Formats: sequence, structure tokens, C-alpha cells
Amino acid sequence: MRSKVYFTREITPESVVKLYRALGVELPGRVAVKVHSGEKGNQNFLHPEFWRPMVEEVHGTVVECNTAYGDNSVGVRDHTESHRKLLEEHGWTRYFDVDLMDAEGPDVVWPIPGGKVLKENHLGRNIERYDSMLVLAHFKGHPMGGYGGALKQLSIGCASARGKALIHSAGKTDDRFETWKQHASPVEFPEAMADAAMTVAEHFRGRIAYINVMKNLSVDCDCCAVAEDPCMRDIGVLSSLDPVAIDQACIDLVVASDDPGKEHFMERVNSRNGIHTIEAAADLGYGSREYELIEL
Repeated sequence: MRSKVYFTREITPESVVKLYRALGVELPGRVAVKVHSGEKGNQNFLHPEFWRPMVEEVHGTVVECNTAYGDNSVGVRDHTESHRKLLEEHGWTRYFDVDLMDAEGPDVVWPIPGGKVLKENHLGRNIERYDSMLVLAHFKGHPMGGYGGALKQLSIGCASARGKALIHSAGKTDDRFETWKQHASPVEFPEAMADAAMTVAEHFRGRIAYINVMKNLSVDCDCCAVAEDPCMRDIGVLSSLDPVAIDQACIDLVVASDDPGKEHFMERVNSRNGIHTIEAAADLGYGSREYELIEL
């Protein structure tokens, strides 16, 4: 059976809520709302004002984790104190309860039986406080993964700093100062992301929903302090209960676009073997590349 993916070309806070309601689910209990809070200096991330009606719709807590940069020259989110200050500067704490899930250790370690690359995933320990999760993804490019969407939010997004190091090094090290010396191959990194994403998708199975917003379509991620400006016009908002299907639908919408900027965007995706994250996730069995796009 093909997964349902809902789509609208209208990009507003209200349309995000509309797309969530189209899923016909009610996330139970304490809801973790995974966002990308944006690196200091980044101009493309989606601001808390945009997400506010959706977070309030589910009475959620915004969750984030520290990064694994290991070098303050590329960002400030790799240390709890500076990360919390940036969350305040970007306005997240003005509107929401915000949980930096790995602010205090030890990490939660979840095994990955049958993983392609990783044997375990390290996550911010506070993830186990939540009964359900809403994944709010800004779909765009990514310097290493090719693109960032729902699967990236599940994997790198929910991983602790040590977990991020493991993913980026394909399991070779959990030391953020060493991981950049042991880069994963263009096959290993997408597969490590798919492995890590599986643990979160399975942990919240039946209690998780996904929304991707195709706006500010830069080839760079919101984690980049110096990011390239968008190369394509905005496309729309998508929602699904399937993280594989929603990311595949986003890629397909880019490919189907008549925007001349799509060649530059897809060069980033293809040069980093980004589609392989979707392929690996589908092969692991927690989502499908086959979907029905329902435009609202």
C-alpha cells in the first residue's frame, strides 16, 4: 500500500496546521516537537513565529540537541551554554518550552539490530521523557548529506553530540574532535543516517508525524553559519506519517519543477549521494518510497 503524503502550495503557519490535521491523528501525551533552531548567522532557517501555531496545536515542547562541530569557528550550538543563549536570541524560548535533550548526560543508547553501518544510536537522554513526536523539517540542501528533511531530523537531529559524531564517522568514533578526521564514505554516511533515524521512528511508531516545508531552498543546511542563498523558488508544505515517503515526495517535487535553480539544488543532492539515505531507510523497512500525493 502506498503511503499518503498531503501537499499544499500555500506556505503559511495556518497551512502547516491544516496539513497536520489532514493526517487524522492526535499525538498522545507529552509531545516532543523536533525543529531546527538555526545556527548563529544562518539566514534561511524557519523562525519560531512560523512554527508557533503548529507547536501550540499539539501543546508540544520544542526539542533540540547539541552539535558535534568541535570548533567554535563554525557555530555556537556545540556547547550547552552558548546553544541555550542562541535559542533565546532566535526567539524559541520566547514562545515555547524548549528542551535541549542532551544538555546533561549520560546519553540514551539505543541498539540498532540489523543496522547497515551502526550498531547503536546515542541520543539526548531526555527523548525518553516524551510519549510522541512531531517532526518539523525545513527541507533544503545539506553540505554532507546532500539534502535535509524528515530523515535528517530523526537521525542527526535527535542524536546527542556523541551520536552525531558516530553518524558522521559511520560508527568509527563518538569523539566530536576526531569524527571530522574519520569522515564516512558517500555510501556509509547516508546509511548511518538511515540507521539512526530508524531507532527514533520505531521508538515512536504509531505516535509520530512528519511535516516538511519546502521554503528557502538553499543547497546549504540551517546548520551553516555561512549559507548560500536559496537557489529555487518556494514549493510548498507536505505532511505524512511516513518519513521515507515525505522525503521522496520532496525530491520528486524538486525534480518535477521547471525552476532553473533545480539543477544546482540536485547537483548538491546527487554529488553527496543524498538519495541513498532514502533508499537505505526504505530497505530497512520503516517507510516506503511509494506514495500517493494528495494536493489540498
